[in-house]
Amino acid sequence: MPELPEVEIVRESLNKKIRQKKVENVIVRNRRLRFKIPLNFENFLRYQKILEVSRFSKYLIFKLSNKSFCLLHLGMSGTIHLLYSRKKNLVTNTSFYNSPTLPKKHNHVEIIFKNLRLVYNDPRRFGFFQILKDENSLRKRFLNLGPEPFDRKFNKKYISSSLRNKEKNIKNFLLDQNFVSGIGNIYANEILFLSKIRPTQKGATLNEKDCKKIIKNSQKVLRDAIEKGGSSIRDFKNTLGKKGNFQKKFNVYGRNGLNCKRLRCQGIIKKKVISNRSTFYCSNCQK
Repeated sequence: MPELPEVEIVRESLNKKIRQKKVENVIVRNRRLRFKIPLNFENFLRYQKILEVSRFSKYLIFKLSNKSFCLLHLGMSGTIHLLYSRKKNLVTNTSFYNSPTLPKKHNHVEIIFKNLRLVYNDPRRFGFFQILKDENSLRKRFLNLGPEPFDRKFNKKYISSSLRNKEKNIKNFLLDQNFVSGIGNIYANEILFLSKIRPTQKGATLNEKDCKKIIKNSQKVLRDAIEKGGSSIRDFKNTLGKKGNFQKKFNVYGRNGLNCKRLRCQGIIKKKVISNRSTFYCSNCQK
């Protein structure tokens, strides 16, 4: 599943390519995504200008010229492809996962601009589009989600009060979008490694120093991932010419049985399944 850094990379591509462009037409080939695409979706978007493409957590937000918004969540396997009508499309994918070029199947939604098409591809169909008619609706949409790691609200006081007397382990807290928005499984592993905190540690047992480390390393890991183009198994350039290669910098994720990378640490990376998610940690330096 694309996490915050991957979605931010997509946002950057889209904001550069379609910002201030007017939607000429919309084609919906399959409405049966996670939530069914409404029947008025095409008419709602048609002839609107995309003023800006922003993001909150793992959601892309298209700000439209009629002061409404279109949300897009990529789900487990969603990708956005940009195809130009007057030049070769060697790489169409705005992301670094799945195919670098537009697949022949599972192209559910097409948004057409002058000389450019945006195609939403999603084999597993867990992604979705949503229309919000004004800023108040947009604000309400995210009320139940926690702050992003970059938000000032994600501070020591907030974390301490959220974890107080809680039996839930810190790994599951980091994955809980109601606690903090945008952190997924890969980055939770890396954050806890840098913080020297074992994933199974109960939230209630974390002290003030631990909370500070979680804030610092959450921001560090996500910033590094964004700068390196996010994480992917494949290594190809996206439509902006960037490569996604943060996976080459993993300290623990996917390194089961290997030596810890931390200097002078003699630990071995262990794998444990927590809440059906693969969890990796150092047996020595993550106490």
